[in-house]
Amino acid sequence: MTPAAAAPPTRAYRRLSVEERRRQLLAAALTLFAHRAPDEVSLDEVAAIAGVSRPLVYRYFPGGRQQLYEAALRSAADELKLCFAEPPEGPPTERVTRVLGRYLAFVDQHDTGFSALLRGGSVAETSRTTAIVDEVRRAAADQILLHLGRSEARPPGPRLRMMVRTWIAAVEAASLIWLDEEKQPSADELRGWLVDQLTALLAATAATDEETAAVVAELLPLETAAGPAGALAARLIPVVAGAAHLLPPD
Repeated sequence: MTPAAAAPPTRAYRRLSVEERRRQLLAAALTLFAHRAPDEVSLDEVAAIAGVSRPLVYRYFPGGRQQLYEAALRSAADELKLCFAEPPEGPPTERVTRVLGRYLAFVDQHDTGFSALLRGGSVAETSRTTAIVDEVRRAAADQILLHLGRSEARPPGPRLRMMVRTWIAAVEAASLIWLDEEKQPSADELRGWLVDQLTALLAATAATDEETAAVVAELLPLETAAGPAGALAARLIPVVAGAAHLLPPD
């Protein structure tokens, strides 16, 4: 009599804690919401990616797809806000360059979801989702103002605050257009152009706003010829020289 064949080894199973399971479901949802409009994602797909049953998804998110989407959006928003956090060290334009590098990497990784979210019109859009997006915009503006030397202890004036919020809106719009244009130009080119825009906006606002002029005076000594501000100055000086005839006569 031949010995019975050995039973195949069973895979070790570890029971997840409530928080671990929730994170697992959110991670599965984010992989779908990143590249699909929220209206197109089903709970069955989330369950399949997470390797669980649909009822288990409902156990953690009894509000269904809407609750799951809002939770996933909150998770993505927290990640996006971290993109703007940068130590206040070194030339300001180099700090902003690093911030935009992380931001554009996030946009690239969450392309369709990012576009669907910011363009609106989704059935998943609510006052709560809008509030989450606005929270990210405010956090981004606050971080940029920190790099311009403004904070709660030294709050920005209305012109400077408006200028930064205008630039944040331009970055958002440029990101959407970049996705429409199949991510052309390259992320590095887009990043450099957006940093140049911020520098140009600062210069233009400083011409008519005393506070912004003081900010520029404080920041310029921190910049270097090899950095983004120096490179922009080298490109602009010949252009400005050609406009000498526009200056009033002495």
